[in-house]
Amino acid sequence: MFHVKHRAFDVVVIGGGHAGAEAAHAAARRGANTALVTLKATDLGVMSCNPAIGGLGKGHLVREVDAMDGIMGRAADAAGIQFRLLNRRKGPAVQGPRTQADRALYRAAVQSLTAAQPNLTVVEGEVTDLIIEGVRVCGVVVGDDELRAGAVVLTTGTFLRGVIHIGDEQRAGGRMGDKPSVRLAERIDDFGLPLGRLKTGTPPRLDGDTIDWSGLDMQPGDDDPVMFSFLSKEVQARQISCGITHTNEETHAIIRSNLDRSAMYGGHIEGVGPRYCPSIEDKIVRFADKTSHQIFLEPEGLTTSTIYPNGISTSLPVDVQEAYVRSIKGLRDVVIQQPGYAIEYDYVDPLALNAQLRLRAVEGLYLAGQINGTTGYEEAAAQGLVAGLNAAGEACDLEPVKFTRNESYIGVMIDDLITRGVSEPYRMFTSRAEFRLSLRADNADQRLTPLGLQAGCVGDTRQMQFIDKMERLRAARSTLEGMALSPTALKAAGLQVKEDGKRRNGMDLLAFPDVTFDHLLGFEPALNDILPEDRDQVAKDALYANYIRRQAQDVAVMQRDEAHEIPAGFDFLVLEGLSNELKQKLHRARPETLGQAGRVEGMTPAALTLILAKLRQQSRKSA
Repeated sequence: MFHVKHRAFDVVVIGGGHAGAEAAHAAARRGANTALVTLKATDLGVMSCNPAIGGLGKGHLVREVDAMDGIMGRAADAAGIQFRLLNRRKGPAVQGPRTQADRALYRAAVQSLTAAQPNLTVVEGEVTDLIIEGVRVCGVVVGDDELRAGAVVLTTGTFLRGVIHIGDEQRAGGRMGDKPSVRLAERIDDFGLPLGRLKTGTPPRLDGDTIDWSGLDMQPGDDDPVMFSFLSKEVQARQISCGITHTNEETHAIIRSNLDRSAMYGGHIEGVGPRYCPSIEDKIVRFADKTSHQIFLEPEGLTTSTIYPNGISTSLPVDVQEAYVRSIKGLRDVVIQQPGYAIEYDYVDPLALNAQLRLRAVEGLYLAGQINGTTGYEEAAAQGLVAGLNAAGEACDLEPVKFTRNESYIGVMIDDLITRGVSEPYRMFTSRAEFRLSLRADNADQRLTPLGLQAGCVGDTRQMQFIDKMERLRAARSTLEGMALSPTALKAAGLQVKEDGKRRNGMDLLAFPDVTFDHLLGFEPALNDILPEDRDQVAKDALYANYIRRQAQDVAVMQRDEAHEIPAGFDFLVLEGLSNELKQKLHRARPETLGQAGRVEGMTPAALTLILAKLRQQSRKSA
């Protein structure tokens, strides 16, 4: 810690949540002298909502952050107390790792990683102003200090003019127990940015010692846990089970009769909430025909009795929360340690950002996390990575780091945000990715660690581990591709393939759904020397190889369009032949490439052709 005036850094990151921590680490790993400003250093790594990491789509993001040598995956593995691979029975492309985390262990892991990170200084205090020279942000004011910087990353989470709602009671707060950031919000107003209000919510926290667990179903973790970090080898914390219970008709009747007392339904909240994570009030109204909803009783740690009842977030008054919670099986005598609440906060329309998450209208200022209209720890960390890497790039005169849709879920998310904006809190799903067969959680390092090495943000330990792994995989594939097995030989071994006389190599055979690596061991002794984790990886690569070859053609088309840049001053409003609505959307989104323009909501092939023709016309004039 320090308290000096006019200290100079390359990058200053505002906010110590998941986006801020990842942004600060990313900038520091890239060589930038970085300051991370947070109200309390002891709050670094705090999990404000559910202490869980990953899931479908979200787990892919964590793996990708880890592939770039980020910290979320390592912290999640250090704190994981129940690991589960979601969609285990489906294909690897839609499987998502998830862990219930020990809140205290996760915070300790983040703080330990932060203390060990070179080029990174933690500064305690509140940022009250931005230092601006012309149209560039050059630093921040923290109390009586000025921290000058070549670039600033703003990660305020739910703190910008945050308001907590419990029934008809409102209080200012960025989260329960913390004050909001109002002065910084007023400063952001000066930029004339497109702002809006969003809301999110949490369930009441329960005392697990007052729950009757005897009649509840219990859900254990997986017997073969799947880690988040490619550096992790084994589980570090004791594993636990989660309980399962359900709401019932009595629960629904209590909620239904008190809807007018809910902050949401009582008209106290104007912000839009996440459609994919509805409050219990929303569930009762939107799914009126359902007589019960599942609730996961998730422990918040190994040394606390606090339980997170996943599935009943609410903004009802405390007395109603107590009544409906105690109507649920196993919770008849439960003690509520902290009531559930909704929180409403400012966000910046992400259409105001470029692909590096820098504000187009303000040089040197990057935004990451919920301020961009997203929800979730994982989405925040991924944006922090992008903003931190590129803030370091701007400050230290390095090349921008670009994430594309065909390479990563991070690229999908960034592109969605800056071309389509948000009308509700954005959450990652595997269905958002066109190329999800190749964007799997298992191959995130193969896809992105080379990009990290090129950007200079991957440390020596990961680099050596990655190079060794890639060499092992290359040798394994070479051995498999060197095999040549006839249908007769395969049939004699009990494998069913076409009687077409065609010889097949090992990679070809692993593409068959009923063929496993073990089936091939008897044909080639060298296969026995391949490590189990490498066998699993080449089998997954082989399974999708034919699909990915076909997908490569679609990727080539996208890359051609992405390569066609749209000049910064291109005026969509004067284009004849476009509808006024589409002109306005393009003017707001300001796509940087033809590919981005094609993903603006309402775009048609005819309109895209017209834009391309105009670009070519201008190019000929320039020539």
